[in-house]
Amino acid sequence: MSDFLLVLFLFNLSLFLLHEMDAIRHSEWRLFIVLKDMEDSKAYKVFTFIHLPMYTIILALLFSDYQTITFWVLDLFFIIHAVLHLFFEKHPRNGFKNTFSRAFIYPMGIVAAIHVLLMVIN
Repeated sequence: MSDFLLVLFLFNLSLFLLHEMDAIRHSEWRLFIVLKDMEDSKAYKVFTFIHLPMYTIILALLFSDYQTITFWVLDLFFIIHAVLHLFFEKHPRNGFKNTFSRAFIYPMGIVAAIHVLLMVIN
């Protein structure tokens, strides 16, 4: 993989991490079936804690022999994630209805699609 593709992927991963920070600020757990009915203080802890194994797995896979597969899987996830946010735009508990939040979410899906396209071309 070229250095450019790696940097593009890492930029997109950074957008995802920024979005997850913003998700905590906007109580994104209120959009999830299991967490939405929990008391906010408990749901916040569960939502936040879930990110520890998720980040550990992502980073471990990026430093493994499965790096290329990880790029494909995460790019697909970033695209689906952006589309889901688009579908939930009108949800009453959606706190991402601002330019700042959208500046992480939607470019993440677009950059992932570009990254996939460039991986196919190269």
